[in-house]
Amino acid sequence: METCFYGFHAIEELLKRTDVRGVLKYSKNNSRIRTLIELAKNRDVKLERASDRELDVISGSVKHRGVILIVQDLGDRKNLSFRTTLQLLKQKSDALVLILDGITDPHNLGAILRSADQFGVDLVVIPSRRSVKDTPTVSRISAGADVYVSISVVQNIPNAIEELKENNFWVYGADMSGEELFRVDLKGRCAIVMGREGEGLHRLVRNRCDRILSIPNMGHIDSLNVSVATGIFLYEIRRQQLTLN
Repeated sequence: METCFYGFHAIEELLKRTDVRGVLKYSKNNSRIRTLIELAKNRDVKLERASDRELDVISGSVKHRGVILIVQDLGDRKNLSFRTTLQLLKQKSDALVLILDGITDPHNLGAILRSADQFGVDLVVIPSRRSVKDTPTVSRISAGADVYVSISVVQNIPNAIEELKENNFWVYGADMSGEELFRVDLKGRCAIVMGREGEGLHRLVRNRCDRILSIPNMGHIDSLNVSVATGIFLYEIRRQQLTLN
């Protein structure tokens, strides 16, 4: 199935891969698009000059900025088997898994995937229902970081948590009522579960977690945006793993 990608950063990161196949359509000839053209020439990507009107039809309501990458094959990074990946992660003493319990805003998911790439998350797990997927908008917001993040789509988040625990992962849920994040030893294999925007963790998901953690709040607003909170959790986990191992 073909997928369209927009945004210079997202397209550039995709074209840096060796396994991308598709068509780069462009209507302008500025320096940034010429960079993308040069990258495309070294990949299995065709070049097609197009009108702005044609790109408008393809992109719909998305701003294309004069260039669209239509991808035919993203390799096997997307929809990785959760169980297969878990078997590989069992060999890694500081494996880090990020579970997203029903994120619905593509802008939040894009920002989260950017943080996941920055902090070396080994796997992002999202549910197959009532959750935004890795769309072109998500890719644009992530500035192409989604290209490098391994993603598994699962039918049941509570079951995925149980499998992680059976494979010696500590699973931590994020909630304002939990223990302060910075006071908990987070070294070793662990997974952090981030809840829905404005609603938090589902009850069954929360009950499966080993511990519930929170970010200390010294401001006047009662909560952080989920993408910001995710970045803080990932930073603290990696900081501890680097300094406490």
